[in-house]
Amino acid sequence: MTLSEVRGRIASLIPEYLGRLDIADSRLSEAMHYALMNGGKRLRPYLVYATCQMLGGSQSQADAAALALEMVHSYSLVHDDLPAMDNDDLRRGKPTCHIAFDEPTAILTGDALLTAAFELLAEDDGLSAQQRLRLVQVLSRAAGASGMIAGQCIDLSHVGKSMSLQQLSRMHNHKTGALIAAAVQMGAICALADSDPLTETALSDYAAAIGLAFQVQDDLLDIEGDTATLGKTQGADLQLNKPTYPALLGLDGARAEARALVDRAHEALSGLSVDTSVLADLADYIITRDH
Repeated sequence: MTLSEVRGRIASLIPEYLGRLDIADSRLSEAMHYALMNGGKRLRPYLVYATCQMLGGSQSQADAAALALEMVHSYSLVHDDLPAMDNDDLRRGKPTCHIAFDEPTAILTGDALLTAAFELLAEDDGLSAQQRLRLVQVLSRAAGASGMIAGQCIDLSHVGKSMSLQQLSRMHNHKTGALIAAAVQMGAICALADSDPLTETALSDYAAAIGLAFQVQDDLLDIEGDTATLGKTQGADLQLNKPTYPALLGLDGARAEARALVDRAHEALSGLSVDTSVLADLADYIITRDH
């Protein structure tokens, strides 16, 4: 599947699934649709599908996991844009959820997307109970206090403060890398009831490398991109005085770091006995994208 095909598939799954939810408030329903359908690369669902198919699974086996992960990612963006967090007015070229609706609705929309994601996983009768349980474990760990939330807390507590490269990488391993790593893990779980340790290690190393590479490129785009192409406010990190890879390494140093991380991702895939070209190509795309 291409990224474009994944975007189309997710776009068709969103109304189908949300239509099955018993959403008792029409404004909340509208805001949930808005947050999920508001564009996006769908990189994390793509990783779920690509990993699942690489290991012999089908697209339908990965549908629930791909959508659940995108729901968690979308919730995190809704909350990240709030005035108490990054206070951003623009997301994916459109008004952020709290601007399009209001702040209380945005908070509740994020809450609803997060909880609905786990309902979706639990009710996926296309997978075994063991697979569903593992998916819930992986996603909850990646999204929670040992993953993305921890990264957000580290980020907010260091605005205007200096960080070492090691500290910055640790923060982004949690904030950005945790959900990207979860996408790869979840794709493998959808395809295989049990995977061998070598495959798990290779995919984990790959995911960790592209997760950081993704953030390095984001930091570069915050400086070198433009608001129209990015779909969010250019220079937002600079305005908030957030620690970034270019601030620590310079532009050339950050580009070299991104390339080194992608090389590490390729190396991680080299030991697998399946065709890894799709994941390898995605690693290259991550540091050449313009938004």
